Amino acid sequence: MLFASGPKSRSDADADAIHNYYERMVQEEIQRALPDRQHEFDLLADIACVALNHLPPRYIRYQVDMVFYLSPRERMEMEDKVTKAVADAIVFVEARGHRDAE
Repeated sequence: MLFASGPKSRSDADADAIHNYYERMVQEEIQRALPDRQHEFDLLADIACVALNHLPPRYIRYQVDMVFYLSPRERMEMEDKVTKAVADAIVFVEARGHRDAE
């Protein structure tokens, strides 16, 4: 579990391995879209949250599993959805006057 303290059991470690496949894709798209703003953690986190909330969850344990089972067409569709979700999230967050806390 993400917020568990103390030593981890096997089941906790297994739970930590579960993640939303879109998380990495969104992070990479944000880095591509805003390369000069990577130091603005709060802004990037807000954009990631908004974008991820507009994408369907795709939970996996291992990144390679998803890559193996996706067709090239499905992968392209997912990339297009991520690009749009991140672009829309940038507009949404910036329109609300997000300011970096620095």
